[in-house]
Amino acid sequence: MSTDTTAPEAPDAGAPPSALDRPFPRAIEVATLSLACVIVGGVWLGSHATEEASLTFPTVLGIVAAVLLAAAVVMVTRVPDFSWDAFRRVGRWALLAYCVSAGMIEFAFISNDAPGDVLRVVTGNLVIFALVVPFLIATTVARYHQD
Repeated sequence: MSTDTTAPEAPDAGAPPSALDRPFPRAIEVATLSLACVIVGGVWLGSHATEEASLTFPTVLGIVAAVLLAAAVVMVTRVPDFSWDAFRRVGRWALLAYCVSAGMIEFAFISNDAPGDVLRVVTGNLVIFALVVPFLIATTVARYHQD
């Protein structure tokens, strides 16, 4: 039985802090809440698709989602030494994928003859959806990317 009593190596005092040790704002949590608002609004719209229903609830959720996404973006722009190169590299491909996904959902509503007011709310929520998920993916990658 071996008992090694040597102390673990201390981090180099001159080395930059690890990505896990650097402070980071709650942008991911705020953006995830934005995504939750869009999903709840979309589910609510889908569950009321066959009846005449008020669009107030999904509209308010869409507005809240947009404000939360904007707040998350502002939080990230204030992070020092954020890897914007990694953010752009990952974000553009994720944005392409989610624009295609949102476009297919939009097409489903259009081909099913959704009324104009419903289509406007759906389109707004889909735009936020197509922005927030790539933002979450790109921010997470860039946060932990070390140059």
